Amino acid sequence: MNSQLITTIILFLREIGLTVVERSITKPTVLPGVEVEHGVLVVDRATLEYPGDLLHEAGHFAVVPPLEREQFHVNVGEDGGMEMGAIAWSYAAALHLGIAPALVFHNAGYRGGAGSLLDNFAAAQYVGVPILTWRGLADAPTTHDPRSAGYPRMKRWLTA
Repeated sequence: MNSQLITTIILFLREIGLTVVERSITKPTVLPGVEVEHGVLVVDRATLEYPGDLLHEAGHFAVVPPLEREQFHVNVGEDGGMEMGAIAWSYAAALHLGIAPALVFHNAGYRGGAGSLLDNFAAAQYVGVPILTWRGLADAPTTHDPRSAGYPRMKRWLTA
């Protein structure tokens, strides 16, 4: 496991205002080594299988208002739109941190669709950008191409 990568991600998440706690996780979780506990991301370095999962889970926190964030416990929700927003957010965060998107969109996740997501990102066919725009995290494209708004560059990282 790349300890420096995990540290980089955790420091970024804390810097943008998310609460991240490191401690042992002994029960099964949705993502190995990551737990969501009353609005807090809990990370267990010893059981974290994919550091990029931290960015994806953080994306769920980022695309909702603070009061909703505080309510997250165990699961970050089943809303498909917010899932797309978390995907777009985590892609932008990976690039911002200089992390290869394949570390976030790995083959063990996304119900077998990680490759398709990476292909779409490579072709500038970004999913979830309307959610980021709606939440004020990224500017709206001026054409059908999200790059016209500067995406994946973000205006801010958390929904106010």
